[in-house]
Amino acid sequence: MKVVGVTEFGGPEQLRVVDVPEPHAGPGQVRIRVAAAAVNPTDTLLRAGGQRSRLAAQTPPYVPGMDAAGTVDEVGTGVTGRAVGEQVMAIAVPASPTKGAYAELLVVPAAQAVPVPAGASLVEAATIPMNGLTTVLALDALALRPGDTLAVTGAAGAVGGYAVQLGRDRGLRVLADAAPADTALVTALGADVVVARGDDVAQRFRAEAPAGVPGLIDAAVLDELIVPAVADGGGIASVRYWEGEPGRGIGVHRIMVAASAHRTDLLDGLRRAVEAGVLTARVADTYPAERAADAHRRLAAGGTRGRLVLTF
Repeated sequence: MKVVGVTEFGGPEQLRVVDVPEPHAGPGQVRIRVAAAAVNPTDTLLRAGGQRSRLAAQTPPYVPGMDAAGTVDEVGTGVTGRAVGEQVMAIAVPASPTKGAYAELLVVPAAQAVPVPAGASLVEAATIPMNGLTTVLALDALALRPGDTLAVTGAAGAVGGYAVQLGRDRGLRVLADAAPADTALVTALGADVVVARGDDVAQRFRAEAPAGVPGLIDAAVLDELIVPAVADGGGIASVRYWEGEPGRGIGVHRIMVAASAHRTDLLDGLRRAVEAGVLTARVADTYPAERAADAHRRLAAGGTRGRLVLTF
């Protein structure tokens, strides 16, 4: 079968289509014939060598991709609830022995695959698992109560947009940032207040919440720049493992989605959220898998709204 991966770390040009032996579902696993795989910033980090230490036990090619959607075509022993022919969306862990989602055939633990939301295409479904799970874990870590205020940076992006939608669904008052061109989008996603984005956005959040916000999801990866927006004793959910110490009793919750990839309950909750109209799958564009390098270049250029998706 074919995968898209790298044998040497580097720029987008290092991505290659490589023939590898066909994998099979082992005990507790399913094999998915992949139709679509989303392109995420973590994929570019792997490609460039930023996850080199996590891949030490693997042999090349190293295969990126944490989101996939397709059709189950093989079920391992001991698996219940999944069936051959079922359309599913799944989260992959590229550092695991089964590697990432940029593949014609993907083997994952059955717990990491759930049905595609009714009414969603496979391309749309491929944008949901990893970013959606990141957002749910962030909200759970912050443990805000209905009526509390949540601030979201990078609100026009995939994680940020999901944070706005899922935060509102939990009864939170949501403050969000956006560029002028994205203000209407972020408002439509459900933000109560939209302020201008930028390195000084913390001060604009403070103007809307003078005592500081009790919880913030930093999807824009502003790290220390966003600390002034947070109330004493509040929390920051970091999606890129910020190691800083904010002080003032502020907790930093480092969201490690791979460690919760087995949470079928949370993944299925995302399915239900899409079906209920709470969560919107947003596709920026599609690329044939052999043009993965072009997709990585476009992601690096910035400005995409929703996810780029590779099709197989």
